[in-house]
Amino acid sequence: MATYHEFDQKAVASALEAARGHYDQAALLKSNEVNPVDDGHLSISGGCISVTVEGGKVCVNLPLGIGSICVPIPPIFPDGTAAQACISICTTWGIPTGVRLTVSIAGQTIINKTFLKC
Repeated sequence: MATYHEFDQKAVASALEAARGHYDQAALLKSNEVNPVDDGHLSISGGCISVTVEGGKVCVNLPLGIGSICVPIPPIFPDGTAAQACISICTTWGIPTGVRLTVSIAGQTIINKTFLKC
């Protein structure tokens, strides 16, 4: 049975708070600094965790109700290989719209997968 690694919920909540704060309507209206070239999209780090390749894949639990997922790892990396999984929370005008998962081994990105809309 696969081991599903967990991201720090405090880090995810902090990322969401920062994204909402950046597009705080009241602050934008008060400052009169609406940027006409800003399309409202923001991707902000939700943290990184140590994971291990197991059964040719890495499994994690993702936030925003996405749930448990596994991504394939090329066979050149055997079971037991240490890896790092990082997430970015994608938002539009501070509202969460998706998650981007990146899995790296020895500093090299192996997988970059988007869930929902980024």
